[in-house]
Amino acid sequence: MKRILLAGACAQILVAASSMAALAQDKPGGIETVTVTAQKRSESAQNVPIALSVLTSEDLQRQGITKVNGLQYATPSLEVVPAFGSGQAEFRLRGVGFDDYASNNSSTVGVYVDEVAYPIPAQTQGAIFDLQRTEVLYGPQGTLYGVNTTGGAINFITNKPTDEFTFGGSAEYDSHDEFIGQGYISGPIADGLAYRLAFTTDQGGSWQKNRDTGENYGKKNTSAVRGEVQWDINNNWNVLFEGHYSYDRSQPTGLYLFDPVPSTSPYNFTGVTIPAFTDTKKTAWGGSSTFDTLTGIAPTQAPFHHTDANGVNAQVHGNLGFAELTSITSFENLHRIEYNDWDASQYALAGTYFDTTAHVFSQEMRLASDNTGPFNWMVGAYYAHQALSEIFDSDFADSLGLATDTKYRQHVETKAVFTQVDYQITDTLKLIGGLRYNDENRKIGDFQLSGVFLPGAPNIPLTPSVGQSVTNKRLSGKGGIQFKPNDNVMFYANVSEGIKSGGFTTYNGSQAAPPLKPEVLWAYEAGFKSNLLDDTLQLNGSAFWYHYENQQIQSAVWGTTGPVGSLVNAPKSHVFGGELSAIWQPIDALKITQAVGWKDGKFDQFDNFLDIPASTIACVPASICVPPAGNAIYDNKKGARIGFPPLSYNGSVSYMFQLPGYTLETAVDWVFHDHLNPLLLGPVYYVKSYWLTDLNVTLSPNDGPWQATVFCHNCTNTKYDTTRNFFLPGINIAQRGEPATVGVRLNYKY
Repeated sequence: MKRILLAGACAQILVAASSMAALAQDKPGGIETVTVTAQKRSESAQNVPIALSVLTSEDLQRQGITKVNGLQYATPSLEVVPAFGSGQAEFRLRGVGFDDYASNNSSTVGVYVDEVAYPIPAQTQGAIFDLQRTEVLYGPQGTLYGVNTTGGAINFITNKPTDEFTFGGSAEYDSHDEFIGQGYISGPIADGLAYRLAFTTDQGGSWQKNRDTGENYGKKNTSAVRGEVQWDINNNWNVLFEGHYSYDRSQPTGLYLFDPVPSTSPYNFTGVTIPAFTDTKKTAWGGSSTFDTLTGIAPTQAPFHHTDANGVNAQVHGNLGFAELTSITSFENLHRIEYNDWDASQYALAGTYFDTTAHVFSQEMRLASDNTGPFNWMVGAYYAHQALSEIFDSDFADSLGLATDTKYRQHVETKAVFTQVDYQITDTLKLIGGLRYNDENRKIGDFQLSGVFLPGAPNIPLTPSVGQSVTNKRLSGKGGIQFKPNDNVMFYANVSEGIKSGGFTTYNGSQAAPPLKPEVLWAYEAGFKSNLLDDTLQLNGSAFWYHYENQQIQSAVWGTTGPVGSLVNAPKSHVFGGELSAIWQPIDALKITQAVGWKDGKFDQFDNFLDIPASTIACVPASICVPPAGNAIYDNKKGARIGFPPLSYNGSVSYMFQLPGYTLETAVDWVFHDHLNPLLLGPVYYVKSYWLTDLNVTLSPNDGPWQATVFCHNCTNTKYDTTRNFFLPGINIAQRGEPATVGVRLNYKY
């Protein structure tokens, strides 16, 4: 597989090299400058003294990235894992992440669309479309952003209304019968008033089948629309109004059993051995009449997503003479109904149902200097209120003889003030400093827990959790230095502190779990950015050391049915590593990119980790481990690796051939994802490393409005898993990545 990958890349380089002699007389124009707003002002990405990765809309389209999850294949040191294959994203950046399939806890990585925060992880699963670019910022973000995060931030910047009438779109169809259509129309309404309307739809794409019935599975059915109106009141003031709506009626990627479930398993009441899958492109599902009484989902119903999201926001920008004012007011709604089968069989061993309703209001205000003198400053304030209500039901009819129904409500109120300043001491030296005071209160309550028991099932007590609250009032900050000896090279070093909110374990009936303490991360980072060889080579690098306090970890407790997942704090741990990226454009027709990230991390103090195998062995009777018969045995994980992929690598080669009246561009993209060895689960659930390769060939007229592309994703048809896990012990499930896909895409722009 690696030989195929390297052969494709080498072929591109050899073709390009053969053309370089003929084009040697052409002086390269240099690498295009990318402007970002990572520091709340427009500037070249090469002048920003932090580690960040930038992807253009063309990059996203070429690599088939239509959701935030796909960024992990184009961004070093980033992983976005679907929890148990569900619609709940688990983000990890530089090893800083949070594993939880619940909706109520915040992420270590903040996700923003046009500076509007999406603090609930399930909010991030909408389509991404009509974008200028995507910015991924590494490390704690709090002195410039409304939400305080430990891992980093992902910013999506959309295209804005234009003063001239324009429209365009794309249509894509592939070998899995998937159709993706996108379009936009933009132009003036009156003097100083312009609009933009954009949409996307994704349909079809079934590449799996039900093992038992042969039914096709995995159909996508999602669409989104966004409207923007910009009002330029005068030369100093403008207002942008934005509204959006999206829905998702898709079938999620199905799971498969990679081990059989024997009839002797204490979590298999079916009386038959359920075999492992021999064809991992297949899946299976099945529910129970017991679960039907709680959810109305028929036993033969296939898993599904049924999500609606909408929101509005208003952004005001004004020049006050002494400073620039920015105000961002937003209101976001989410309603998610999701049914999953987490045993991948026709039986009701482990089915789950989510019904989530969330509302988020936020208001951000900032004042910033005009960035013309040696001293620049920004001060801001942020307020947000989240209201979340959720139903979570579990179908254990064929494993525990019951189905459970959990309901709860959560309210989060966040108030923060933040500031960042920089001072140009000399022409080459700049100092940077920032502070943030965060006051957040999270309350959870109104718990209801009930169940439906089958005849003969053990009467397991169902005690609802009690209301809890956690408050975080803390001052954090940042200090940095930037040294720029000339216009082509910049060095920087930063020390910053990030805070992740405390939270709660809401599922599994683990009412004994105490609230999570806030997670604190001290980050030490140094790096460089450079433009070399007459701006034909861009070389950037960074190294970091992170010190954790009270890292939030997915562990387990000994519950009424044995081991059940629970969130705990590991008192001390650390992560270290770095990234190196290069863009080389020796001639205008040839562009080569390379990016690599490496990281490692260990626990320095962690003695409250449940040892599931030892606890299970100590349990009497062994059929079902019901306390007080069970004995919870805890393990000290000091010195153990935290458990994340250590190495990530991605790159591309593109070359443009000039034909009579046309341009033919060929591009190869590749990515390597290293193995994942999760701490809690053990070797059975290790995810192997894998390579993926994409190929794009695009033809466009030199003076025409269209492009035609033939593409291939996962061209080597690599067989790989994105996650491995279990919802009940011994029911070992995995989610397979999509196999090879070929297709065509047409783009038009007027």
